Amino acid sequence: MATFGDIGVAAAINIISALVFLIAFAILRLQPVNDRVYFPKWYIKGLRTSRTTSGAFVKKFVNLDYRSYIKFLNWVPEALTMPESELIDHAGLDSAVYLRIYLLGLKIFVPIFLLTWAILIPVNWTNNTLERSKENFSQIDKLSISNIPHGSPRFWAHVAMAYVVTIWTCFMLKKEYETIANMRFYFLQSEKPRADQFTVLVKNVPRDDDETLSETVQHFFLVNHHDNYLTHQVVCNANKLAKLVKKKQKKQNWLDYYQIKFSKNPLKRPTMKTGFHGFWGAKVDAIEYHEAEIEKLSNEIAEERKNVVNNPKAIMPAAFVSFKTRWGAAVCAQTQQARNPTLWLTDWAPEPRDVYWKNLAIPYVSLTIRKVLMGVAFFFLTFFFMIPITFVQSLANIEGIEKAVPFLKPIIDVKPIKSLIQGFLPGIMLKIFLMLLPRLLMLMSKFEGYFSISRLERRSASRYYLFKIVNVFLGSIITGAAFEQLNTFLHQSANRIPETIGIAIPMKATFFITYIMVDGWSGTAGEILRLKALIIYHLKNLFLVKTERDREKAMNPGSIGFNTGEPQIQFYFLIGLVYAVVTPLLIPFILVFFCLAFVIYRHQIINVYNPKYESRAAFWPDVHGRVITALIISQILLMGLLSTKHAVASTPVLLALPILTIGFHIYCKGRFEPAFTRYPLQEAMNKDTLDQVREPNLKGNLKGYLEKAYLHPVFKDEDYEDHYDDGSLVMPTKRRARRNTPSTSRTGGGLGPLLPEIILEEHKP
Repeated sequence: MATFGDIGVAAAINIISALVFLIAFAILRLQPVNDRVYFPKWYIKGLRTSRTTSGAFVKKFVNLDYRSYIKFLNWVPEALTMPESELIDHAGLDSAVYLRIYLLGLKIFVPIFLLTWAILIPVNWTNNTLERSKENFSQIDKLSISNIPHGSPRFWAHVAMAYVVTIWTCFMLKKEYETIANMRFYFLQSEKPRADQFTVLVKNVPRDDDETLSETVQHFFLVNHHDNYLTHQVVCNANKLAKLVKKKQKKQNWLDYYQIKFSKNPLKRPTMKTGFHGFWGAKVDAIEYHEAEIEKLSNEIAEERKNVVNNPKAIMPAAFVSFKTRWGAAVCAQTQQARNPTLWLTDWAPEPRDVYWKNLAIPYVSLTIRKVLMGVAFFFLTFFFMIPITFVQSLANIEGIEKAVPFLKPIIDVKPIKSLIQGFLPGIMLKIFLMLLPRLLMLMSKFEGYFSISRLERRSASRYYLFKIVNVFLGSIITGAAFEQLNTFLHQSANRIPETIGIAIPMKATFFITYIMVDGWSGTAGEILRLKALIIYHLKNLFLVKTERDREKAMNPGSIGFNTGEPQIQFYFLIGLVYAVVTPLLIPFILVFFCLAFVIYRHQIINVYNPKYESRAAFWPDVHGRVITALIISQILLMGLLSTKHAVASTPVLLALPILTIGFHIYCKGRFEPAFTRYPLQEAMNKDTLDQVREPNLKGNLKGYLEKAYLHPVFKDEDYEDHYDDGSLVMPTKRRARRNTPSTSRTGGGLGPLLPEIILEEHKP
């Protein structure tokens, strides 16, 4: 069993690692050559210019001002002094609310830390149960509930503390939920007009043999939303076209590079090899080769565009429909449009940069099948991942390793090696295993067909969190206990297995302490160093950067990464809530994580991360739900643990906790969640009224803005835009049955953008 000395070794290693990362960052950020790595957000906003363009040669790369090194830690107060309102203007509501998750952790666990250390630590320590037992234990275990004798009245202290923890956590969750909901409404009322405020995504549009899909959409909304409908944009399958456009952009980039190179030395034409990455093949003139390749790709792109326009199968039964007011969009997005509830499905459109265009081409009927397949795949992924988890847990138990490989006993018994194995190795190996997982979960979410990046990340985050509960948390407890007591499991009755697992829960506190230090301390400190981004930027700058546009891309500021970052935070909530009553010693390690992570990620959000989208904190219901899940798990595990301690009288008292917690969650779901899924008509009308006063010309400019807002990016290049945009096309209906269509639809006056079908109609002979 790990001792205080083992934990001390692990703490020393991780504290030193964290300090090295922080000091290295503080020095590297001062160097002009690294400016784009550590302050890319300011470059993207155009508020910072390169520090490597003027002055002496050495000063372009190294900061020679000794005074800046004296204040090398000033990044900490700089990160903390920006007011939240300014932070929202600078980085968006999503980023500001994401930081509040760390603050929520501090608000919950600081009082819990004070109470549990003042009450439960003395209650646990002043017993000698473990000393009289035959179990292996350490001084750490003496601070846990394991040191309380069976049937002891002292368990009432733990039961009372469980109620305190639940009540305090629920109180803070409600208060934070209400605060975030108000922040969201204020943000919606204060932000400038955006396309997604006026636009609805309509899916499963029924096809009509007499009309194009665009005409069907137009006439449906002219009839049913004639006072508010403004324009629409049908969705087309342009995935192949997008690949060709991307390939052309790369070729154009290389052409720009060789032309710049030739302009610097006109006497020598640049050459290249046509083989794999220019390593072999025929030697040709680089400029002529890329000009020919670009011309070839341009012809292919033109052909593919014609195919998208002329092929009805390329037009998907979906459209982005825009309205004159937010009120009109809210009515459409939040109501059933047709008698058949499976047709004309409406939902709020994500903002244009949040749209995941590839998935819009997936037929609606296949989405359910895809989700079922991925659900099955996720189940098997979760199950088979127990194998490496079991191996990692075996490293946390010296006795188990010595039994499995007795010839390593002389080496393992060396005190520094033993401390390293128990205090550091399990956490770092588990971290490596988990680094491979998020990419796979994101691919699974994409396959399911979610049409926005924000929803993809939220779905991936949900699965990642569930995976960590099953494999990292429960797997660490159950498989670790099984490894330690495999012989006992094989020779005891089944009804005693829960008792063995119940005993193992507090015994596994050491593993989670080391995991927090490795992942939460060193891992978080490593995030600010951006070592990977630093190396990649300089390699690209040295070998691949050809133009200023390349240099901007090489910065790669990244984003928060909600699909990986939020489940990591939630895992600490889970560990903290489970062990708050069982082993309070663990709580300070979690508090260090929340403090360190808040400072570091606030700095990164201000100076580095460039958000991919703005969802206006739509993820908060997921955050709330996962904390509730952690709370219920902690209550159930405590009941199971006390049942093995023969605390017959106290265990039934805990039955009320999960029921009360679920009731609280239902209340919050009904009271606050609608603020994150719906837009109240009252708020929409207020915002529309304010816009009429503040921006009287908004309605006149709105149509021209919305017509192209949701145009597929591949159609937005300069060559195609002029042909693609014409809002004044007369489009009379062909359907005889539409005799009650308003007169405006017969003239087509002021209606929608030029869609692929309309282009085809206009150019028919």
